[in-house]
Amino acid sequence: MNGKKSANSTNILILGLGGVGYYLAKRLEHEGYAITAIESDNGLIRHADGTIDARLIKGNAMSIECWREIGAGKMDYLIAVTDNDAVNMMACLIADRFGIPRKIARVRSLEFGGADSFLNADDLKIDLIIHPEELAAQEIFRLIKLRAGNEIIDVADGQIQVMATRIHDNSPLAYRKLKDLSKEYRDFPFRVVAIARGITTLIPGGEQELLPQDQAFFMVRSENLPSLMGITGVEQEQRHRVMILGGGLVGRRLAELLGKSVEVKLIEKDEGYAQELSWDLSNTEVLIGDGSDSNTLVSAGLLEMDTFITATGENETNIMSCVLAKHLMNTHNGHSPNKQRKCIALVNKEDYLVLAATMGSDIAMDKKILAGNQILKFIRRGELLSVAHLHGFDAEAVEIVAATNSPITRKPLSKLDPQYYGKIMIGGIHRDGTWQVAVGDTHIQSDERVIVVCISPHLKDVQKLFLA
Repeated sequence: MNGKKSANSTNILILGLGGVGYYLAKRLEHEGYAITAIESDNGLIRHADGTIDARLIKGNAMSIECWREIGAGKMDYLIAVTDNDAVNMMACLIADRFGIPRKIARVRSLEFGGADSFLNADDLKIDLIIHPEELAAQEIFRLIKLRAGNEIIDVADGQIQVMATRIHDNSPLAYRKLKDLSKEYRDFPFRVVAIARGITTLIPGGEQELLPQDQAFFMVRSENLPSLMGITGVEQEQRHRVMILGGGLVGRRLAELLGKSVEVKLIEKDEGYAQELSWDLSNTEVLIGDGSDSNTLVSAGLLEMDTFITATGENETNIMSCVLAKHLMNTHNGHSPNKQRKCIALVNKEDYLVLAATMGSDIAMDKKILAGNQILKFIRRGELLSVAHLHGFDAEAVEIVAATNSPITRKPLSKLDPQYYGKIMIGGIHRDGTWQVAVGDTHIQSDERVIVVCISPHLKDVQKLFLA
């Protein structure tokens, strides 16, 4: 099972082809990196062999002979993302002995790797430690502390922001072509850079219509964000009451983060574990019950909540509980008809992300993608300035510098090669000391910093367009 010889001279060894490992192998292989993966599970090997053009080895990550067989000493990166923290940490020590210069490990426990930990990153010979559940909890915490619980991403040193919101039936933007919206709202420039519709992510052109139930990402200069929020009907208010379904690693940590400043209720169906949580989470009201049952949700006070978060370990439960909660919230919204209640779903399967975002979740988040993107940023240093995943979309927001004589510098955006339509959109450009929203007649010059939104598998096309 040998992959193709890559044009990229960087060799990457991945241990484990479960969630994070498979996601990374697929993304890095698309970008031309030379991937070798060691996995002991036959099913995961077969699945990867049919979808990833990489060198796949069935073996034990702790077998030194296996490391020698794959030529570990020639690797540039080790990414240890098996399901076993101890294996991942030990693998970095082994990699150090083989002379692999950069080591990355997924570690669920927060007791290792910190500056004050008994064993810190230097002790373990790890250059980057990834805590997926902590990343997910921190990201949801960030979103809740933002305006209205909508996803708002700062890019371009905070001068430009990307905001996600749902298009409702009575929205002034519904059934409107994007080119017509840009003509009507001329007071400030903004761009719709991505649309989640059904199970599909669209990078739209001017002829694209916004439809009810679309989840749309808008890019705008920061000072114009309030005006954009006014057009889209997004309220600027702080969330104060949150309900979390599931007290696992993410739910528990999120309750810890939110409990000191936000009213939090947490529903856990395991009675023994719920009692443990009630002792540990002094600022959270812990309730015992089945969060997929409407009576349980209503009895627990769902109708008084501003944000509902599903963080169980089951994709279907998280998605369907969000659909149910959204229905109950909307049905019983008579006392506050203009109040925008939000649902956030933790989804651990890529195929469900866009579906979750369009069925009932205002934001769908995958901790595997959060972890994977942290690793991708580390590996891509020097090529892309930054990468932000758009939650619920199969899309990325990238900041990159246009190289001298690169294809993007040869003509205005309106004359971009048709092969990039539907894959890439230029959202912003840094010019004359400030960030501007790009329009059709914008002509990017060499060495200018640019914000690009693209379908996730097409990051390599962004590099092809911007790097000489």
